[in-house]
Amino acid sequence: MTPIQIGILGCLCLLILLAASLPVAFAMAVVGFVGFAVVRTPQAAMSMITMDLYDTFSSYGLTVVPLFVLMGQVAFHAGISRRLFNAAYHWLGALPGGLAMATVGACTAFGAICGSGPATAATMASVALPEMKRYKYSMELGCGAVAAGGSLGMLIPPSVVFIVYAIMTEQSVGKLFIAGIVPGLLIALLFCLTIYISCRRRPQLGPAAPPTRWAARFASLTGVIETLVLFIVVMGGMFAGFFTPTEAAAIGAAGTLVIALVKRQLTIHKVIRSLQETVRTSCMVMIIVTGAVIFGRFLAVTRIPYELASFLANLPLPGWGVMGLIILFYLLAGCFVDALGLILLTIPIFYPVVLQLGYDPIWFGVIIVVVTQMGVISPPVGVCVYVVSGIARDVPLQTVFRGALPFLAALIVAAILLIAFPRLCLFLPEMVR
Repeated sequence: MTPIQIGILGCLCLLILLAASLPVAFAMAVVGFVGFAVVRTPQAAMSMITMDLYDTFSSYGLTVVPLFVLMGQVAFHAGISRRLFNAAYHWLGALPGGLAMATVGACTAFGAICGSGPATAATMASVALPEMKRYKYSMELGCGAVAAGGSLGMLIPPSVVFIVYAIMTEQSVGKLFIAGIVPGLLIALLFCLTIYISCRRRPQLGPAAPPTRWAARFASLTGVIETLVLFIVVMGGMFAGFFTPTEAAAIGAAGTLVIALVKRQLTIHKVIRSLQETVRTSCMVMIIVTGAVIFGRFLAVTRIPYELASFLANLPLPGWGVMGLIILFYLLAGCFVDALGLILLTIPIFYPVVLQLGYDPIWFGVIIVVVTQMGVISPPVGVCVYVVSGIARDVPLQTVFRGALPFLAALIVAAILLIAFPRLCLFLPEMVR
């Protein structure tokens, strides 16, 4: 068999293992190791996997992941997420579907100190869903809004997905972070518009809460100040060149701890829980990255990425047509494969194509995050939906999926706008060059 035939067979084996529910990290590592051994030699495969394991786990760039995860975990256990929701509720609660809009707003703000979609969904589900039940909201709308709002944690900086993409493509983490700000705010606005239209058509979905006095509204903003200060210090300092992304993550984590201690809302038990969740999440990310690197080495020796790049680049289609096919692939595959695993799995294949077609790699990073964001709220994978369903155990899973469907339309509109107007992603990164 030729290397390309072995590569295709390896990809088919990977799909079978994923369909058999083997974790994506182990599936990629096993197929990558065995495939590399077949194409080269078992000794070469052992040498490759040893070096890749060491290089991955000793990578300085990956230290940013546990630090940003710790920042989000401490913020959750210190009650910052609850104060964010309270502020959003005071300003938006009196509108039709206002509590759901407040949830999206709180998810957007919490995403700025969390970096993970499922973590954001889990946090806001525990905060927002009891309030929605109290105000007689439809759990279809409520759970859908939480799942969709949670997906914003993938895009709003600091984003774990952006960090991993930057490491794999050797792009600037800072530029990717700042490129995600405008698209993240745009999607949050589209989510709120979706909620408003749904509740205007069917008022029983989200009845308006009692009006709030202006004094209470302004008083609630004190719960936003701490998050705003953290975001400005971490992102502003990084973009201004005062410190690197890893140093920014360390400062953010330390700042969150200081805020929690000053407010006296962090006990020893909460610190231990934060550290446990940080270790668990960070190990998951590290193992997935390692599996993707091993599988990427296997694909490289089969020359599939280079042959596919050449094939796509030479198709009798304009560049936007080829890019459309790539985006369609991400849209469909995102329904079956975890977002982080999908990006790690496909970047070695599609990234050379994107460069050959002349597209900006920062723009491409934002686009694939937005497109794979659809996968975390659509069946059958829909990880954010499963997270919300696990917390709202009295709500059937199909109800949560049904509630998330209208937000898929908003994401599609956002993707079209970002493809048609790439400056929405690029004008801020260009300002900090």
